[in-house]
Amino acid sequence: MFINTLKTGFLFFILTALVLGGGLAIGGERGLVFALVIAGVMNFVGYFFSDKIALMSMSAQEVGPEHPLYRIVGRLAQRANLPMPRVYVSPYEAPNAFATGRNPGNAAVCATEGLLRLLDENEVAGVMGHELAHVRHRDILIQTIAATVAGAISYLGYMFMFGGGRSSNDRDGGGNPIAGLLFLILGPIAAGLIQMAISRQREYAADTGGAAICGDPMYLASALEKLEMAARGIPMDTHPAFNSMFIIEPFNPMASAAQLFMTHPPTEKRIMNLIGRPSTGRYVR
Repeated sequence: MFINTLKTGFLFFILTALVLGGGLAIGGERGLVFALVIAGVMNFVGYFFSDKIALMSMSAQEVGPEHPLYRIVGRLAQRANLPMPRVYVSPYEAPNAFATGRNPGNAAVCATEGLLRLLDENEVAGVMGHELAHVRHRDILIQTIAATVAGAISYLGYMFMFGGGRSSNDRDGGGNPIAGLLFLILGPIAAGLIQMAISRQREYAADTGGAAICGDPMYLASALEKLEMAARGIPMDTHPAFNSMFIIEPFNPMASAAQLFMTHPPTEKRIMNLIGRPSTGRYVR
């Protein structure tokens, strides 16, 4: 928890500095003030509303005790000694899941319809155990803040590029479209590298913790194999900044070449971490 607190503070600092530095480079003092306002709003929204943004972006609907997923999560939350999170189902066909919320008392977990159709009950329990481990480790705030702020950085570059830079009274006149274009391209890359740096080890920890919560590491290992194979064939139309939130890296054909920015460790290594041997090869090729 102490390490995750440090990581959260580091993430706030670096991403905010990236926004402010871009504003200064593009629009001078006026750009810095504009970026400061944007950074403040982003951090506020990210802290208090990132869970709602994530759930809305997935068109997720809350489910109650009548739903099998709710009952699975209820049993696991009790085993993990956690408050019962809100449970959501997304209509997406791409099989995936995520947790969100700034602390265990405000947590929510979500699975897609595709995941619920693909996995059996034990495998679903393995996936939800992983998500509840994120909740227990209190690193879901890192995920949601990183996704919200990193995603907004590209929009800041877009705004500067099309007139949000220097005022007409400034010596250079108007915005700086070249600087705006560079920030539009390089800002999200830098944000993605920062996300990646703090994301991969957290996934290993959540895998191990999730296996302990559900009671059998094979549940999650089997689920990861199936999810890896299925996710490759079903694209998920999400912003790459949100990739770190999911249990498995979403397949996005527009960003499939960006292996440098993968926020998750290779599935083979995750399975090795779980069960001490490589995958069966039945699903992961």
